[in-house]
Amino acid sequence: MQGTPVSTVDAEAGNGSANSKARVGCCSHPSDVAEVKTDLRTLDTMVDHVNHTLSAKIDSLKDEITSAKIWALVLYIALAAGMFGTMARGFGWL
Repeated sequence: MQGTPVSTVDAEAGNGSANSKARVGCCSHPSDVAEVKTDLRTLDTMVDHVNHTLSAKIDSLKDEITSAKIWALVLYIALAAGMFGTMARGFGWL
């Protein structure tokens, strides 16, 4: 039976009509398919909304981190200047 087509094998087994009924019966509910499509579209819309919201929050966070880096750099320079001033005064350089 190696080269025998599937329809011939089904006819020999006696279940050719049962498989054709099963195939027709699996897709006889178009309303269920429409509901699934509607649910998927709703889910897709919700995921897009969450994506836009998170993108906005991440961009805002990046801006805040950049601002914090600038403030940290300015404070480090001020600390170094204060320390060098104190050392200069203590060693009698000023």
